[in-house]
Amino acid sequence: MLAVDTNLLVRIVANDDPEQVKRATRLFEAEQIFIPKTVWLETEWVLRYAYKLDSGVIARTLRAVAGLPNVMLENPVELALALGWFERGLDFADALHLASSQRAGRFATFDVKFAKQAEVLTEIEIIQA
Repeated sequence: MLAVDTNLLVRIVANDDPEQVKRATRLFEAEQIFIPKTVWLETEWVLRYAYKLDSGVIARTLRAVAGLPNVMLENPVELALALGWFERGLDFADALHLASSQRAGRFATFDVKFAKQAEVLTEIEIIQA
């Protein structure tokens, strides 16, 4: 199994550097690929800020990559939960933090907007610190 960095994932999605796209695609076609959630987090940020893609396009793209038969995820349940919340308007980083914290039972934040959104998305207690 081969773990990949954000730049390989972004090259495939953005298709913006022919030589690197070819090399990244070759790896994705030849290997079992592992993508940690930190790479998902950074990839969403790059696609949103550097490539100006909207959240719908980003969510569909990340789901498509995650669904490839040779792609393994660090925690597929958490990623699926985060992507669902992202599609419902939550910031992806906040969604991934919240999805990764479900076992804790409570989640504290200073972010009032995030807290209000999170309260209707999850059963864990949201605390506005």
